[in-house]
Amino acid sequence: MSRGSRPGMIAERVLMGVLLGGLAAGCVLVLYPFFSALLWAGILVFTTWPVCEWLRVRLHLRHGVAAALMIALTAVVLVLPLALAAPGGASDVNQLRTAIEETLRGPLPGSPHWVYEIPVVGPSLGAVWDRWALDITALGEALRPYFGIVLEGGLGILLGIANGVLLFVLALFIAFFFYVYGEPIAIRLRMIMFRIAGAQADRLIVVTGATIRGVVYGILGTAIVQGILTAFGLWLSGVPRPVLLGAVAGFLSVLPIGAPLVWIPAAIWLATSGHLGWGIFLATYGVVAVSGADSVIRPWFIARGARLPFLLTVLGVLGGVLAFGLLGIFLGPVLLGIGYTLMNEWSHPVEAAGAASDD
Repeated sequence: MSRGSRPGMIAERVLMGVLLGGLAAGCVLVLYPFFSALLWAGILVFTTWPVCEWLRVRLHLRHGVAAALMIALTAVVLVLPLALAAPGGASDVNQLRTAIEETLRGPLPGSPHWVYEIPVVGPSLGAVWDRWALDITALGEALRPYFGIVLEGGLGILLGIANGVLLFVLALFIAFFFYVYGEPIAIRLRMIMFRIAGAQADRLIVVTGATIRGVVYGILGTAIVQGILTAFGLWLSGVPRPVLLGAVAGFLSVLPIGAPLVWIPAAIWLATSGHLGWGIFLATYGVVAVSGADSVIRPWFIARGARLPFLLTVLGVLGGVLAFGLLGIFLGPVLLGIGYTLMNEWSHPVEAAGAASDD
């Protein structure tokens, strides 16, 4: 009887496997359009979960109220500035393009007369000023045909920001339920990890969490600081729409040459429009303050989580944008960072097992 029932049991297992596989495929197809929003909501909730728990315990709030408060705070900090900056972006880009083209048609003003009256160094300083004015004017004339292409790319970035705002609103809606049911979800995920990784599950969970927090804090912290510093420098120099340009600089700061793509053209525009001193100030400010912040803040944040190779960070940003759109700036490095960390863990099983036993 057992022999006769064995083929039936095999057939039942095969049928069950096919049914489960079909069910899983159906679930993936249903959730696929929301994959980016789900992934972003999960990363957002995971990185800000300590803040949510602190608010809930400190203010004696229910889970739903604490979740709503976290969503409101996140919307105010991230979504509201983008929503305010994006609507006038297209007209701002066109106005900026017209202003740059009109400025580049005329020569840069030469040195004022009072420069030559400075004792000892006046004539030399005036000659250097006039030579720089001619050089910058010639450079601006050579670059004038390409400003349209650059500004059209900036318009595309602004449209991407608008689309990112809509996707992020959906992610916030999903994140609300993740905040409310975060503890049961974490328990289920931990059980799944134990079934997959066994005794190393705890260590893998800790390492993965540190990687996610390190990458997100590094990227987001650097973007916020560089965006604020860029906006302040542009406002101080008299560049129009400093908040909008600061937001663009913040998003571009995740790239190796991101923020300079904003303040370098702004410095050139100031220099070629008769404000050479402010142009030099903005260029110096950008090199010292904005780029200096990137060299200090990003390593400090990421070092608290995981040390990712430079190549993985760049590929994660570029590949994430191509795969997930604007939110891929965060999702790409996070996914590659998790994969890189887990690969290091699994490629050293002896060390991983020893560390897990010590814990």
